[in-house]
Amino acid sequence: MAATFLVSGAGCARQETVLHLPVLDVGNPTFAKTLAAYAGTGVVGGNRVEVLLNGDEIFPAKLRVIKTARKTINYAQYVWEEGEPSEAIANALAERCRGGLQVNILLDAVGALSMPADYRQRMVAAGCKVESFRPLGPFAIDKVNYRNHRRILVADGLVGITGGSGTSGKWGGNGRQADHWRDTDIWVEGPVVEQLQGAFAENWLEVTGIALGGADYFPASTQQKGQVAAQVVRSSPAGGSAAMYTMYLLAMNSAKSSIDITNPYFLPDEKMIDTLVKTARRGVRVRLLLPGAIDHNLVRQASRSELGRLLLAGVQIYEYRAALLHAKTMVVDGQWVTVGSTNLDHRSFGLNDEVNLVVYDGGVAQRLERVFVDDLTRSQQVTYGSWKDRGLASRFLEMISIPVRGQM
Repeated sequence: MAATFLVSGAGCARQETVLHLPVLDVGNPTFAKTLAAYAGTGVVGGNRVEVLLNGDEIFPAKLRVIKTARKTINYAQYVWEEGEPSEAIANALAERCRGGLQVNILLDAVGALSMPADYRQRMVAAGCKVESFRPLGPFAIDKVNYRNHRRILVADGLVGITGGSGTSGKWGGNGRQADHWRDTDIWVEGPVVEQLQGAFAENWLEVTGIALGGADYFPASTQQKGQVAAQVVRSSPAGGSAAMYTMYLLAMNSAKSSIDITNPYFLPDEKMIDTLVKTARRGVRVRLLLPGAIDHNLVRQASRSELGRLLLAGVQIYEYRAALLHAKTMVVDGQWVTVGSTNLDHRSFGLNDEVNLVVYDGGVAQRLERVFVDDLTRSQQVTYGSWKDRGLASRFLEMISIPVRGQM
């Protein structure tokens, strides 16, 4: 959902200064080793990965994970609002709690402000442990701007779902409905789920003081479920981690033939813009899919202010028109993919806890390339001429956004 830059002025975005990037290739094992050094997680094989598009696929998959869990369920969510699919999730979790499973639910105190109280009450009454991440209050002013933007669902430490979706009626449907979100999640089974579980456990420990462990959460032997190599990258800027920001820069700079980026909140810093410009100028096809409309027009207009430089460098830019774009994906050279919660903005890189799944697999990459091309059929291309001729209202919003861009 939208950046929470209006919540508080407390906390300033802190992004690492990167002056030089190594020349790598996402298809070479050296790239994975380099990324592992910054992420703190290695690439593991033996995984099965499935792309989930929009509420029509995401919510049935989440319900399947919840209903087939045997011992434990961990669920972290930023946005939880009213709606038929979100109520179904709440009911399913409550039912599993009544069945004796250990269910831990972590809600961001800002993102879940609109959650109906009875959803939470019925889960708590059923025996679920429901906690809020960094609750709002006068004694939490130093942390109020640091949010948990992660979306994580893990059952029994064996199967997980992560991505950009929220738990809300707005995420229902096929991604082509007005006032609904177009989003992408990932289903994963196999050894890499341990890393996704670790991201949840990190936040749960901070909130509750409880360290999750044992075979019910981290099975001693995780069976191989497929042939896909993957890793989880997580960042917590409040704790000093710049892993996500570094990952994006390394991948952008390492592209040899193509980059396809879908992202709803596009406010990259100077280094990232410069990297994309240089990548496009050396002949790499760089395509950006951005929202035609989002829930905060000020953010959209702020993001459009830098598009001219990218367009002049040859970057192709499109705006999705069929629905509200919320997917956060990047495909490099048809063989490397990242899908997750991270927006390309100061808030995700400097303030929020984020989590992305990285996949090293041509089949998954080509699947997302096809999704990207299909989305383009419902988009409008932005030309340099149309960008230059944008109206005074747009330019005014760009100008007034300057003082708060560090919170976007």
